[in-house]
Amino acid sequence: MASPSLLVGQPLLAPLLPVLAQTYDVIALWDAPGPERLATVDALIWAGEFPLDRTLMDAMPRLALIACFTVGYDGVDLALAHSRGIAVTHAGDANAEDVADHAIGLMIAHRRWIVEGDRHLRAGHWTIQAKTRTHSMASARLGIVGMGSIGIAVAQRAQAMKMQIAWWGPRAKPQLPWPRTQDLGALARDSDILVIAARADESNRRMISAPILDLLGPEGLLVNVARGQLVDEAALIDALKAGRLGGAAIDVFDPEPTDPTHWSNVPNVVLTPHIGGATHEAVGRMAQMLLANLAAHFGGTPLPSPVRD
Repeated sequence: MASPSLLVGQPLLAPLLPVLAQTYDVIALWDAPGPERLATVDALIWAGEFPLDRTLMDAMPRLALIACFTVGYDGVDLALAHSRGIAVTHAGDANAEDVADHAIGLMIAHRRWIVEGDRHLRAGHWTIQAKTRTHSMASARLGIVGMGSIGIAVAQRAQAMKMQIAWWGPRAKPQLPWPRTQDLGALARDSDILVIAARADESNRRMISAPILDLLGPEGLLVNVARGQLVDEAALIDALKAGRLGGAAIDVFDPEPTDPTHWSNVPNVVLTPHIGGATHEAVGRMAQMLLANLAAHFGGTPLPSPVRD
């Protein structure tokens, strides 16, 4: 009996090929397989932040599973997939703890002047006469947008740091110990730090708009570890340059990779290249979840981490 056929979508997933090839017939999309080869594909391995083109799905009539290696799956048209009877899986909460660590690190790096302090010292600007004062983390008002696995992990860490925590999301979660605000604007207005940890889709594109940034204000800090598309990047840069927003610490951009010149004259910002969940440990968990989803799909057992909506 022939092995199931897998199509691997992005070159960044190339390290998976030797592992997958032990069990499956593996095809790399970047090798430009022809129509006949695509017609044999049973499952697609995809990095969920990349848009999955409908024409590619049309070229795979046997496709029955889209297995996102990543936690995010915003590049997949779920309605289209499910209308065709195609199951979609993802990596669950495999990197939630690591992304939360990164969010806290970005907060501290900006609020306690760690990155700028490093530059200040290296430039020879440190003198005995002048010492920069920063703000404490304890008692700071932290607003979290999106209270899934990452948001909860951020809140747990922030609670240990004695921060004041509130959150907002589209659905109430009475089981959580932290208060949910009435809307996003109220959360921004009442926060010193606003962390974006929400799932991205077309309904919330650029929800962190100029009015929300103005509510966060000239003393506020925006931290984004979710998706770049959730923030109106042009409005963010304008607010930082005008001093209407106190600062930003950003790990995700729209598009990616971001153009570095885009940020060259932007003050009060700490930037990292989408590395929040990119730990060796998290990637290992993601690989194990991918293999488990594939084994369950082809074995006819329940999927460990299906995407249902």
